[in-house]
Amino acid sequence: MTEYTNIAARNRVRWEKIIESIWLITALISAVVVVFILGYLIYTALPAFMDVGISGFLFNVEWNPTGSVPSYGVASLIIDTLLVTFGALIFVVPLGLATAVYLSYLSPPNIRDTVKPIIELLAGIPSVVYGFFGMVVLCNFLRETLDIPSGFSWLAASVILGIMALPTIVSVSEDALFSVPKDYKEASLGLGATYWYTISRVLLPAAVSGISAAVVLGMGRAIGETMAVMMVAGNAAIIPEPIWNVLSPVRTLTATLGIEMAEVATNSMHYYALFGVAVILLIITFAVNLSSALIIKRMQVGRRSCRYLSAEGKKWLKFFAIFVMALICVILFYLLATIFSTFQAVIIATLIAIWYFGRAKISCKIAELSSFSVIYASTAVVILFLAIIFWDIFSNGLSVITWDFLTESPRDLGRAGGIYPTIIGTLQLVGGAILIALPIEIGAAIYLIEYSRENFLTIALRTGNDLLNGTPSIVFGLFGFAFFVIYLDWGICLLAGQICLALMILPTIVRTTEEALKSVPNALREASLGLGATKWQTIRKIVLPSAAPGILTGIILSIGRAAGETAPIMFTAVIFSKRFVTMDVFDPVMALPFHLYILSTNVPGATAQQYGTAVVLIVLVMIIYLAAIFLRRHFQQKLLR
Repeated sequence: MTEYTNIAARNRVRWEKIIESIWLITALISAVVVVFILGYLIYTALPAFMDVGISGFLFNVEWNPTGSVPSYGVASLIIDTLLVTFGALIFVVPLGLATAVYLSYLSPPNIRDTVKPIIELLAGIPSVVYGFFGMVVLCNFLRETLDIPSGFSWLAASVILGIMALPTIVSVSEDALFSVPKDYKEASLGLGATYWYTISRVLLPAAVSGISAAVVLGMGRAIGETMAVMMVAGNAAIIPEPIWNVLSPVRTLTATLGIEMAEVATNSMHYYALFGVAVILLIITFAVNLSSALIIKRMQVGRRSCRYLSAEGKKWLKFFAIFVMALICVILFYLLATIFSTFQAVIIATLIAIWYFGRAKISCKIAELSSFSVIYASTAVVILFLAIIFWDIFSNGLSVITWDFLTESPRDLGRAGGIYPTIIGTLQLVGGAILIALPIEIGAAIYLIEYSRENFLTIALRTGNDLLNGTPSIVFGLFGFAFFVIYLDWGICLLAGQICLALMILPTIVRTTEEALKSVPNALREASLGLGATKWQTIRKIVLPSAAPGILTGIILSIGRAAGETAPIMFTAVIFSKRFVTMDVFDPVMALPFHLYILSTNVPGATAQQYGTAVVLIVLVMIIYLAAIFLRRHFQQKLLR
């Protein structure tokens, strides 16, 4: 009997080791994928780097690969990318921060619970829909209002990117402000300070690390965006003259990849140079995301120790703030001079300066009232953005939605017929991506939370996961095109698109599953182990069922993100026209986001179909996001019973 017990115990230990090894392998995939993607891109870009030279590639301002004398300088593309990103942050950071202050300190709980989900809806709108709205509404508005030949410009791209970055900045800033200890507010108010003085001089400085992380994350979102920028920026690879000319057309790194990769000859110098552009883009986004991770980590350390910034940190923060404010003032003055006359712009700027420098003489009540009015107005503007986008699309698109539109194939280049194959193709892409990603993602999260301790390996795995999460979606598409379509000779097919989408959503489910597993009380694990259950039995029967709400939420949010993506599939999986729906994974498919993009940019006279497709795409993604919310609430209520 004793020998049988010992054999059983050894088998259990061996089985536990096998399971742990399986989860370790799944956890390694994220880090391996990051290294493989970066290595493959660098390897493919080497001919361009060697032929042009690193300095020539980086510092030459002329990008003209198809000229009689080809030129492969990306300096203008990098500068345009930074200008568009900076322009977006100029207006979105004040709006986002003011809205976060309102949600954290000024709004009643019931209004906060309503307004915050409304703002988060902005994150659920696919980028191609933002681009479509920018093309048909924003660019036309700028052209007519400013009386210029074309509204496709740096300004249009920055406005669209700013709206897209709003949910990130509002959400992260609101979390940082909400987590500031209440003692700070009570102590300041107890000393006789006004509510606005307490917010501006006590609470905001205490949350500066979290707010900085929000800005950096918003910057990463703007730098990595492809479709919306490509559709509204004008796509001229030039540096604006003068540099603050916000009405100049520009071209970003991501837009260059999206525009030229579809037409380039494989294994040409132009082809290699585009991979060089992807390497530069990937390095920039990696740097931004690592900076964000460091800031968030420092914020968490600072929160635990309840310390303010050091004197040296305050000095550099003040210097940076002055520098940014000076740039903002210059650009805002240029905008005023563009909209009004130069004389009127000088008068407006003078009045603002008089108010700013004379604000100390204004009574505290008036200052507080004016500040709160600005905060309320900023929140209203954010909600107005969402209302305008939804009103324009649904008011023009709902009349197009009929049974025939949903069940027929497109005709006349999409000007007639329906979008049935695009709906099916979108579901095929998303369904396959989830089936590929789900076992890997959940296994990686289980290993990181249940089996590993904090060490170099776990830090490396989480860093790889974060870097994969911050990789621009166009890079996944470029990698999939080079590796699956060209190198493995699969051609443009459903499977290549599914794998690219799976790689893109992998970090999202890993992170949400990690958080869900962390939320399970350790007492449940200890009780199960104390009753003789093995570690895997405890995880399978106790931990995973308890964490199901968070895991399901992450899965559904990933489905919503995958359904709205265009860049990862435009080179790997989709075509514009196809007569039959097929289940063969080595055939190409149609998809809603790509269909909307082609209709908007290449098919004149298809306005009704454009709006109808946009409505269906938004509704599909919104249904997925709402399902996540209702499932989460259902499981939470079930656990409370």
